[in-house]
Amino acid sequence: MRFGMGYGAWTGGHHSRRGHHGMGEDGEGRRGRRRVFDGGELRLVLLRLIAEQPRHGYDLIRAIEERTGGAYAPSPGVIYPTLTLLDDMGLIGEQQSEGSKKLFAITPAGEAHLAERVDEIDGLFARLDAMGEHRARTEGGSIRRAMGNLRQVLVNRMGGDVDEDTLHAIVQVIDEAAQKIERLK
Repeated sequence: MRFGMGYGAWTGGHHSRRGHHGMGEDGEGRRGRRRVFDGGELRLVLLRLIAEQPRHGYDLIRAIEERTGGAYAPSPGVIYPTLTLLDDMGLIGEQQSEGSKKLFAITPAGEAHLAERVDEIDGLFARLDAMGEHRARTEGGSIRRAMGNLRQVLVNRMGGDVDEDTLHAIVQVIDEAAQKIERLK
């Protein structure tokens, strides 16, 4: 866990609000977990976020989650050991902060480390942005709204006595809509 690749650095598939430990497929088509970050990549992402402004662990989790549109949020169990490592490496340092949360800022050594890895870091952030764009395309708000409308209409309509003919008519409308959506290009 010391190098930022604990359980929270895995993702794929559909996700809950926090943790995001879904399933993907490996190279052989078997279902398994897929890493978002390899090796020191999470360290670089955290370092760049801290370079933008001093941050604490949960702020870093939120920043990554926002950047990916909720598709990925590393767990505290992977963030905090990585922050400890970055601090041990002299790339970040703890700052005075109000409250009990540790606030970290980048050090001159951290800035130099970032400067040496600009292209790699830009690629990592492009990957995070692509995750967010994919999530927005595949889980768009308008689709969620329409699905919610359908659900509410069904709940209201099915709440009372529904005769068999009406039930079959509702099923037919839903099946027709599904077929039309399937044929869209």
